[in-house]
Amino acid sequence: MFGAAVPKAELHNPKGPLKIADMTISIDGELVPVVDIMLGNQMPIYFEHHILLWKHPGVQIGFKSIKGAARRFFAGLQIFISEAQGPGNISFSRDSVGQIVALRLQPGQMVEVREHQFLVATGNVDYGFTFVQGAANILFSRTGLFVDQFTARGSEGLVLLHGYGNVFEKVLAPGEALDVEPGAWLWKDPSVQMTTTTVAGSQRGGGILGAIGGMMAGASIILNRFIGPGRVGIQSMTYHPPTPEGAQQAGGQNNINLGGLGGLFNS
Repeated sequence: MFGAAVPKAELHNPKGPLKIADMTISIDGELVPVVDIMLGNQMPIYFEHHILLWKHPGVQIGFKSIKGAARRFFAGLQIFISEAQGPGNISFSRDSVGQIVALRLQPGQMVEVREHQFLVATGNVDYGFTFVQGAANILFSRTGLFVDQFTARGSEGLVLLHGYGNVFEKVLAPGEALDVEPGAWLWKDPSVQMTTTTVAGSQRGGGILGAIGGMMAGASIILNRFIGPGRVGIQSMTYHPPTPEGAQQAGGQNNINLGGLGGLFNS
């Protein structure tokens, strides 16, 4: 009805088995989806260890060091990740309602992903990170300090993401912008610029001065502004950073500031 003006249901949501290298990938389940992979002898996969659901005894599990280990160490990020080598079957699930997104990457192609939402990647995909740019993004966007980067090398690669709720995609033309709730973006092309803007009560533009001005002058809503060209993936359930084990679940942060500098620390 609205054409290209609005985000569309995710274009990379697999409807049938995926074949890449010597493996076959199926995605089953509706509420809490499961990624089921039949591994061959050649291409391994890597994944976050806590999402493993079941595996065939013949599948070997080990650990691989992540490229740029020294840089990751000093940034406080993990330097090892779990790896599975076939042949055999292995399955994964993140224990929350959502949708699996499968992004095929051509050699040299990169995609940027919100931290903690990567699920599985083929072994020929490099796993890196970049620092979030801009003080306003760091302080107010709830993205954190880092964004994951995945780059295919040598041959076509595949990255699987878990989006909370349903996932939509918007293809932005050069200079076209879309304002998104800070917890709702899932992935984007590196060509898409992310900034922060404030709306509602203050109507004060973007950036850190706009965000602080909005808090001091009255209620405001902080949003991420994505500027094309490129694609951005959006999840319908906003992401809330993981709570340490044993800590009280206080719900997710909101993106509404009610005035006063104390709003910097409200969640």
